Amino acid sequence: MHRDDASDLLAFLAVARERNFTRAAAKLGMTQSALSQIIRNLEERLGVRLLNRTTRSVTPTQAGERLFQSIGPKFTEMDSDLAALGEFREKPAGTVRLTATEYAASEILLPALGKLLPKYPDIHVEIIIDYGLTNIVAQQVDAGIRPGELVAKDMIAVRVSPDLRMAVVGSPSYFADRKRPKTPQDLTQHNCLNLRLPTHGGSLYAWEFEKNGRELNVRVEGQLVFNSAGLLLNGALKGLGLAYLTEGHVQPYLSEGRLVRVLSDWCPPFSGYHLYYASRRQPSPAFSLLVEALRYRAK
Repeated sequence: MHRDDASDLLAFLAVARERNFTRAAAKLGMTQSALSQIIRNLEERLGVRLLNRTTRSVTPTQAGERLFQSIGPKFTEMDSDLAALGEFREKPAGTVRLTATEYAASEILLPALGKLLPKYPDIHVEIIIDYGLTNIVAQQVDAGIRPGELVAKDMIAVRVSPDLRMAVVGSPSYFADRKRPKTPQDLTQHNCLNLRLPTHGGSLYAWEFEKNGRELNVRVEGQLVFNSAGLLLNGALKGLGLAYLTEGHVQPYLSEGRLVRVLSDWCPPFSGYHLYYASRRQPSPAFSLLVEALRYRAK
């Protein structure tokens, strides 16, 4: 079928459905005179009259009705097939690579993904556990999750959690024969579980405290050093020393009495976790859905 025939047949179908040249022309986005000329040209090529025209109405002739009933369903079916292809094109798919700490991955990412991924089976997510400030552009990572105060100013940041607090914790067995610290300086008398972070050039992480506007960074000492918050938690639970972790990380164990918290008055809230990505990044549908699933909405 010639391309002109296809477009002219679509014009004929519009008129046959509307039974009116003015309405059909408006739907097709053309003038009434142009539409009338298209129908006349089609009738001349086919050698048969398709429409009866009066000043008040437009009705198909017998030949026009037969053509309408024959090709109308075919064009409708083609429209449906093309729409189905559009659904495939718009269906979110692809792999999203994220970097996060263990706690953020476990308590923020996984709950959100548990709701998102079953709805979109073509979305895949790779989670990279990292405590450093990963250069997501250089490492070809789509986004990272870190506390808001650590996110670079040139990044787009989306809050994905409420404000955070840190907590110094130890097991009841650890405190059985030790005094509980009342100030950060008292930590020098305790066996503390250290965390080595690549963010700090491989040095040990200094525990950060603040009270009444006074800030203290304490370089604690102890027999064990880890590079994983999960191991810090396990070490504290086993009575091996004091650990410095996010409040949410230890809250279940505090409630159960398996951990004891100290120095809570020296641990004020700070900026919660944010998902960050490069400002020049063009978000894919899959990435946009993930951001929306993670977005924190303050109540």
